[in-house]
Amino acid sequence: MSSTEQVARTSGLTADEVAQRMRDGRVNDVPERAARSVSDIVKANVFTRINAILGVLLVLVLVTGSYIDAMFGLLIVANSVVGIVQELRAKRTLDALAIVGRAEPVVRRDGAARPVPPNEVVLDDIIELGPGDQIVVDGEVIESGQLEIDESLLTGEADPIDKAVGDRAMSGSYVSAGSGAYRATKVGRDAYAAKLSAEASKFTLVNSELRSGIDTILKVITWLLIPAGLVTIYNQLFSSHQSWRDALDGMVAALVPMVPEGLVLMTSVAFAVGVVRLGRRQCLVQELPAIEGLARVDVVCADKTGTLTENGMTLSEVRAVGDVPEDRLREVLAAMAAADPRPNASIAAIAEALPDGPAWEPTAVAPFSSAKKWSGVSYGERGNWLLGAPDVLLDAGSEIARTAQDLGGQGLRVLLLARGDRGVDAADAPGTVTPAALVVLDQKVRPDARPTLEYFADQQVAIKVISGDNAVSVGAVATSLGLPGGDHAVDARTLPDGAADLADVLDHETTFGRVRPDQKRAMVGALRSRGHTVAMTGDGVNDVLALKDADIGVAMGSGSPATRAVAQIVLLDNRFATLPYVVGEGRRVIGNIERVSNLFLTKTVYSVLLAFTVGIVGIGSQVFHYDPLPYPFLPRHVTMVAWFTIGIPAFILSLAPNNERARTGFVRRVLRLAVPSGVVIGTVTFVAYLFAYRGAEASEEQQVRAGTTALITLLIVAVWVLAIVARPWNWWKILLIAGSVAFYLVLFAVPFTRHFFRLDPSDVALTSVAVGCGAIGIVLVTAAWWYLGERRGLLPSAPAVEKS
Repeated sequence: MSSTEQVARTSGLTADEVAQRMRDGRVNDVPERAARSVSDIVKANVFTRINAILGVLLVLVLVTGSYIDAMFGLLIVANSVVGIVQELRAKRTLDALAIVGRAEPVVRRDGAARPVPPNEVVLDDIIELGPGDQIVVDGEVIESGQLEIDESLLTGEADPIDKAVGDRAMSGSYVSAGSGAYRATKVGRDAYAAKLSAEASKFTLVNSELRSGIDTILKVITWLLIPAGLVTIYNQLFSSHQSWRDALDGMVAALVPMVPEGLVLMTSVAFAVGVVRLGRRQCLVQELPAIEGLARVDVVCADKTGTLTENGMTLSEVRAVGDVPEDRLREVLAAMAAADPRPNASIAAIAEALPDGPAWEPTAVAPFSSAKKWSGVSYGERGNWLLGAPDVLLDAGSEIARTAQDLGGQGLRVLLLARGDRGVDAADAPGTVTPAALVVLDQKVRPDARPTLEYFADQQVAIKVISGDNAVSVGAVATSLGLPGGDHAVDARTLPDGAADLADVLDHETTFGRVRPDQKRAMVGALRSRGHTVAMTGDGVNDVLALKDADIGVAMGSGSPATRAVAQIVLLDNRFATLPYVVGEGRRVIGNIERVSNLFLTKTVYSVLLAFTVGIVGIGSQVFHYDPLPYPFLPRHVTMVAWFTIGIPAFILSLAPNNERARTGFVRRVLRLAVPSGVVIGTVTFVAYLFAYRGAEASEEQQVRAGTTALITLLIVAVWVLAIVARPWNWWKILLIAGSVAFYLVLFAVPFTRHFFRLDPSDVALTSVAVGCGAIGIVLVTAAWWYLGERRGLLPSAPAVEKS
């Protein structure tokens, strides 16, 4: 190896070398997020199956020359524009938050170390590593200070792997302990991280129970559309004996309302608005279904440090327990803090209190890891010094360990400073331990922790505090926050290994200390095995595996890059109190989509039923030789109904507050409520139409009156379904319903709109029949919803008390 190459490996590349590699394309030019481009968003919202169906029907109406009846074509524009605007807003919010929350590797260039964006790393860059750092490109280890890398996210191997100089570092893995540096050997799409990061930070709509349920419903509707459409087409074109223009208008009027044109749109809009709202609270949603998933959570596993307590700590006391003078103890602590290039919260507190450390040269270093619970530095003749958990380094029954436990019971964090009889890098370290001092650290409980825990308790969401700290200390913090079970915290070293036995313990206990990373993962698995939906919060590298296995992983913005990479939600403001807003947003999305799904599917059901009954009766006229029965409505009628009993109200309701915890069985509940409502509306509308229909010889005026009669009946019951779906009522919902009613009254009262929409309610007898059929429909719909909702517990999600 030449001397030049040696300098490059220790000091990093020069600015000229970096610039040349960028010109050559040897740069990690992988997109930071797998978000869709603007053009992809536009295409996805314009070229949809529903827009295609409506587009074909629009062309058919335009062919007839009835341009007024082509108003439903505005749905194509509205669906596309609203979807594009909302998704672009969500994309802009996510992209901005992603930059704020981005983990930047520390790169050596021109002899200095500085953070750079991941997409500016070039080939041969020297990248420094510390605990929790994610390896962003493939490389070769060139420095190793007890470096341990966890490759479980790539290989499934749970144990961290010791890395020596010359070993391979795989992108997508992360540092679990120690420090070091590696040289980038593969960048960009050549590195494994190109695929991993794309999947880890994708803004996606997949794996959502809500969207999967809607897809199932759409498949059912598709199968219903085929026979209903064929019957309608045959009846209108061959049985009704209308002119081809009138027949096509009736056919389009029958087919358009069968398509739930706004259902998918409302779902996407509700999710996108949720992303924007959470973005304002500095919450980065890395996977869209996480909003929905957190709303379904019934167990939250929370770490203590950084979640219930502040990240920072302060050195409260150095209590000598041996024969070493206190000045010497503080000198040792200062030296150990200065020797740690990537201090954790405890070491950082010591370094802040003792900034003037002696320039001792370490002969060996043992970095802290969550598994062994201690770190150490050997200073040759100055001794081998250890810093770690008293109940791990000492016999738990010793007097010093009991003193440490008493201090921990006051909510303090206590470390033991001790001497070892062998180098800290020895295979059997720490060996014989001689206590020197108890290092007492004060940790501050977050002021918003108690109200957050109280919120989850009110929402019947169980909290499990899972920490690597001493169980007594964890219990003291939990007790101070009023968490049940905090006064008898469980030491995880006594937990059973079997999943079933572990689940039994978790069913009854809430607070756990001395939990190893593998135990955190096992605890999440045990809870999920009992049918719980589990959210895991954390900020340290020891939380990565549990975050990955939980239904929803929530990372703090100040946490390690590895935790932020695997989490679905990142709280950039580091506030545990932000979680209730995430939960509330998810509940709003799920509950409101369930509401509006009832509206859209009710319309589809009554449209299919009405098309079937009119079509079959019309076709039967050819066999039994009675008057044919054309479809009663024009396309302009179904557009009017869609906009003011479903479209606009559904859009407003989809954005309303909703606090009820999400439940499974979305499809079953929606269908069991929408199908009876749709059947009732279709039936009473058909009956009213039969009363008003005057046969094939009816004049155009009589045909308009028959269609008006059917339309009045449909509107009365449809508005009532809207009123039921909107419950519980408050002022703005009452105003929404009243607005719909007022709009229709104006349409029927004003001569211009009556003429424009071809309405004629002047026949008092027929209008009375319409109102009577509508009243019967209201009674039947109310009875169906009472029985299925109140008696069977299938009402749409709605809060018991709702803020206006």
